[in-house]
Amino acid sequence: MFISASRVTLQPGLLQQQPNPAFCDSTEPKAPICIFLYFFLLFTRFWLISVLYSVWLYFDYDTPARGGRRVPFLCGLKLWEYMRDYFPIKLVKTADLDPKHNYVLGFHPHGILVAGAFTNFCSYATGFRQMFPGLTSYMLMLPLWFRAPFFRDYIMCAGLIPSDKESASYPLHHKRGGSAVVIAVGGAPESLDAHPGSYNVLLAHKKGFIKMAMEQGAHLVPVYSFGENEVFDQVENPRGTWLRWTQERLQSIMGIALPLFHARGVFQYSFGLMPYRKPITTIVGRPIRVEKKEKPTAEELDALHQLYMDELSNLFEEHKANYGVDKDTHLNFV
Repeated sequence: MFISASRVTLQPGLLQQQPNPAFCDSTEPKAPICIFLYFFLLFTRFWLISVLYSVWLYFDYDTPARGGRRVPFLCGLKLWEYMRDYFPIKLVKTADLDPKHNYVLGFHPHGILVAGAFTNFCSYATGFRQMFPGLTSYMLMLPLWFRAPFFRDYIMCAGLIPSDKESASYPLHHKRGGSAVVIAVGGAPESLDAHPGSYNVLLAHKKGFIKMAMEQGAHLVPVYSFGENEVFDQVENPRGTWLRWTQERLQSIMGIALPLFHARGVFQYSFGLMPYRKPITTIVGRPIRVEKKEKPTAEELDALHQLYMDELSNLFEEHKANYGVDKDTHLNFV
């Protein structure tokens, strides 16, 4: 269940007001394999498997939009501890999150792999349940993947849900609280800026997740993951170059980003697609109290958006010295 970069993606209009997709989106190799298997079985003596699955899919179609179907046993597999230790990945808590409330966690930066987000919020390997008792995390992913037979069930096991507004808002309807929806705010476009040493955050015009939090009365929590951009090298693609233009064009058409990245191999360190063993530390910031407003004004939205950016910047400044970031380096909101 190693969810690779750029596939947890938000639909247009949720994270931003302009019609651009957001959140992770490179190609996910497991999904095409599952689709191929589904159709392949139809032409073998095991055709009944696909037929019965089709019946199951018909009755289970709305489950992803209703909070999904997490399987705690799979989230707690020893496999995720190996993944945690490979980098290694660590989760740091800076404040309590009262389980009587619901939360929207903005995860930054997207990076190539989104390893910090998946390991911390979709598995039990780094202690999220112990640090934040009473909270259940839901991570958003491109709705496209929930239409892939077999694969949809696989990703729901980890607490992933579709990123369209209806599905993303569903856990926040729980009046008893205890839901934490995790959004990689920069999304697919931000993965194209995921270079080692880069601290660009695609946030200046991302207000959709702020609006959703206000409409649902969910508190906002800024999250910054140090080291997320360090685990891969990406081919240089400055804005204005033909490569960047092509990547952005493909992203706007397909809704998935195609960063050209590389790192190390399995048995050698010079070249390959295995991520580098660089530490990733995900810092969960202090909650920003949000009052419920079903129809917030533009001024209220802008004010909360600015407060969120200030809190994220403060979180970065407070902790950057601990993770090798130069004192003169600051977050750059794009």
